[in-house]
Amino acid sequence: MTSSLHARHTPMQTMADGTIKQVNPFSGTEVWTVPGRGNRPLASNLPEPTMLEADANATTCAFCTDRMLETPPEKSRMVYTGADNDLDGFDIIQGVLPEELHATTPLFRRVPNLFEIVSFDYWEKNYGREMTPQQQARMDAYVNAPGGFEHVKKIVSTKMKAAHTTDADIAALSREDILQASRAFFAGGHDVIIGRRHYQEDAVDSTQLASSGSLSVAEHRALIRFTIAAAADLYASNRYAPYVAIFQNWLKPAGASFDHLHKQLVAIDERGFQAEEEITRLRANPNMYNEWAVDYAGYHNLIIAENDHAVVFAGFGHRYPALEVFSKSATPEPWKQTPAEVAAMADLIHACHAAAGPHVPCNEEWHHKPIDLDIPMPWRVVIKWRVSTLAGFEGGTKVYLNTISPQDARDRMVSAMYRLRDEGKIAADIRIATECTVERNSLKYNPLL
Repeated sequence: MTSSLHARHTPMQTMADGTIKQVNPFSGTEVWTVPGRGNRPLASNLPEPTMLEADANATTCAFCTDRMLETPPEKSRMVYTGADNDLDGFDIIQGVLPEELHATTPLFRRVPNLFEIVSFDYWEKNYGREMTPQQQARMDAYVNAPGGFEHVKKIVSTKMKAAHTTDADIAALSREDILQASRAFFAGGHDVIIGRRHYQEDAVDSTQLASSGSLSVAEHRALIRFTIAAAADLYASNRYAPYVAIFQNWLKPAGASFDHLHKQLVAIDERGFQAEEEITRLRANPNMYNEWAVDYAGYHNLIIAENDHAVVFAGFGHRYPALEVFSKSATPEPWKQTPAEVAAMADLIHACHAAAGPHVPCNEEWHHKPIDLDIPMPWRVVIKWRVSTLAGFEGGTKVYLNTISPQDARDRMVSAMYRLRDEGKIAADIRIATECTVERNSLKYNPLL
C-alpha cells in the first residue's frame, strides 16, 4: 500500500506549523490544508433575493411540475400513496402517458436527459445496440396516445434547434424522421431524477431553494430508492454497459444547469482510469476500504455519524472538502440491499446535506461495484463542497489546496447534526461523534472478514 500513498506512511501528515498534507489512498490525489485559509462561511455568494410568485414552485424552470412537457417523455415517477404495503408510503409508477401527467402528483420524476453524455447513437453505432421489446412497446404506446407524438416532435425540435438546425430543415422532417430521432427518449442511457419542488414548501423568496437536505427523512429515502431502481433498470436494459455513473450537481458552481434538485445517471462502456487504478489496489488489499477509509478515519477521530448499516466521516485527500458515506452491508450492489440498509445510507446522506445547508454548492458522487467486476467493493457516496477554485498552483504542481481541513469539516457537521436531530429534521437513530461505536472492520463487503 505504500506505493499508492506516494511513499508517505499514512494518508495524513500534520506539519509543525499546522499544515495538513493528505494523500487519497485510492486515487493518489495530493492535498494540502493550510492554516487560516478556511475561516470563512461555506455558502457561495447568492444573488439578491426576490419575492416569489404564488406559482413559483410549479413554473420557475423546465424541471417544474407545470412544465412537464418541456422534458422528454417521462420513464417513471415516485408518488406518495400512504399505503402500508409500499416502502415508507411511496410507490413507483412506470410509463405515464401525456394525458396522465397530472393524474398523480410526482414527488420525483425520471426523465431522459435531452443532451446525453453517452448518446443512443453511440451505443447503436459502436455496439449495434437496439431498443429492447419493452422499450419499443413503451415508445409505440406513447407516440400513439393523445398528445404523445406532438410532445415527442416538440422535444426533437428543441434538441435540433440547440444543434443549430434550421427551422426549414426541422419543418421538413417526416413522421418517421421524428420517431427515429426520438428513440433516445425511450432507450437512452442518460436519465435525470427530478424533485417536485423548486423552492421549499413555505418559501417566500428565491434563496429558499428545495435541496436534498430540506426533504423529509421519508422523502429522501424515497429519492435514494428511486435512484437505485433507475440504475438497476439501466443495467438490465443495456448489456454493453458495465457501469452506471450516478451523481448530483447542486447549484451552478457545482455544474448544475438548474437550481432545481436533480440527480443524473449515465450508463457508460468503461470504468474509467481512476476506477481501474482503485480496483488494482483492491486486488492487492481486499480490505482496503476498512483499513484506509473507515478504520483510518476512526483512529484519527474523523467519524461524524453512523447508524446500524452505514457510517460517514470527514474525507481526506480530496480536491474539495468532502464527506464520505459508506454502506456497512455485506451486499455490494445497492439494488440488492435490504430496505433497512438502503434507508440507512439515505439517512446519512440526508443528514450531511441538511447539516451543510441549501446554499452550499456540492457534488454527490456515488461509487459502487461495476456489474462485471469479480471482487466486492462497498457502496459509498462522496459529497464534495465546491467552495474553492482551482488555480495556477494546483495546475502547476498537481497539489491541491483545500481550504477546510477534515477536522474542520467534522466539527461543522457534528455541531449541525446535533441541532438537527434535536429539531427532528434528520433521522432520530443517527449516532453522532462520540456516540459512535467505531467498530473495526465495520464494512462487511469483504467475505474474508
